[in-house]
Amino acid sequence: MGSFSVWHWLIVLVIVLVLFGRGKIPELMGDVAKGIKSFKKGMTDDEAAAAAQDPATSKTVDHKADEVKETTRS
Repeated sequence: MGSFSVWHWLIVLVIVLVLFGRGKIPELMGDVAKGIKSFKKGMTDDEAAAAAQDPATSKTVDHKADEVKETTRS
């Protein structure tokens, strides 16, 4: 019961083609591609909206390592 041979994969491929038909698989892949494109568009819209927000309300972290070094030297 090791790995599957080429014949096993061919049988699985034939069963998948019989179940889904010849036209269903390209339709399914097209729907997946549309979903991915929609997701990417939504992500860029979110990033654009976040960039357009007021800078005072955006979340930033100020790096104060220089101030810490100066206070420890004194």
